[in-house]
Amino acid sequence: MTGRTVLVVAHTGRPAALRSARLVVDRLVDAGIVVRVLESEAEELALPGFEVVSAEPGAAKGCELAIVLGGDGTLLRGAELVRDAGVPMLGVNLGRVGFLAEAEREDLGEVVERVVRQDYDVEERMTLDVVVRTNGDVVHTNWALNEAAVEKASRERMLELVTEVDGRPLSRWGGDGIVYATPTGSTAYAFSAGGPVVWPEVEALLMVPISAHALFAKPLVVSPRSVLAVEVLPETPKGVLWCDGRRTVDLPPGARVEVRRGAVPVRLARLHEAPFTNRLVAKFALPVRGWRGGPHDTPDAADVSESPDVSLDVGVRGPENP
Repeated sequence: MTGRTVLVVAHTGRPAALRSARLVVDRLVDAGIVVRVLESEAEELALPGFEVVSAEPGAAKGCELAIVLGGDGTLLRGAELVRDAGVPMLGVNLGRVGFLAEAEREDLGEVVERVVRQDYDVEERMTLDVVVRTNGDVVHTNWALNEAAVEKASRERMLELVTEVDGRPLSRWGGDGIVYATPTGSTAYAFSAGGPVVWPEVEALLMVPISAHALFAKPLVVSPRSVLAVEVLPETPKGVLWCDGRRTVDLPPGARVEVRRGAVPVRLARLHEAPFTNRLVAKFALPVRGWRGGPHDTPDAADVSESPDVSLDVGVRGPENP
């Protein structure tokens, strides 16, 4: 035995995902690596030779790596399991866009080979720490890799908010809410709300209003050292806080939400050193036909101009997000 342990997390609700997970587990076990799977997924995988653990934040403790197979929702679930343990996560996209993923379904063989050889790099992605206060008292704490969103709880009425940056009030508006995002989350909910795309290596916090009725309600990019806050005004209906679209808490009128850079990052395993521009072109199928490039560009880069749907080295778009 190698003394190495890898956690495998999968969206087991679809046959294709199950087949992919079984392939990964089989090949890792054959290589002498101890495979750990979640109790909720073990029965569906129906394979011998792996350890079973509960789906809790400590599930990845002691692991070298976590391989997560699925769409963006599954990858965010994986992030919940690895963050506290400081274990890197390698995502394999079985969904549609999959910005957090490093590889696609058809790359599974290479993924396992690279893991067996320990041929991957690790980078850290900043997170958000979120605090909810009522009457000055802390009533809830949470965190997010992509975003923390404050939204109205009912469709009938707007949510009345006042925003704050570094202890100073910025603006008041009524609307559907506000999104606070990391650069990693800039291509997720914040992007859908009209926010900017921020390259992952840029350290910053984003604030993006959602359908705000105000003259000044533009997306803002601030220092990673800033503290952002929003207060749900007393005369408004209650709101709701969502962290990564997975963890939620109600916000009564008068509640205050504070967002700052997270103390604990999420570590991502990387197989490629592709420019983020390539990832954007591939994931959003951006039209680049006609681009000729500079005199020092490689033939591979020039080939981008021949196909608006080029996958470059991040793979093709997959089926519907699990």
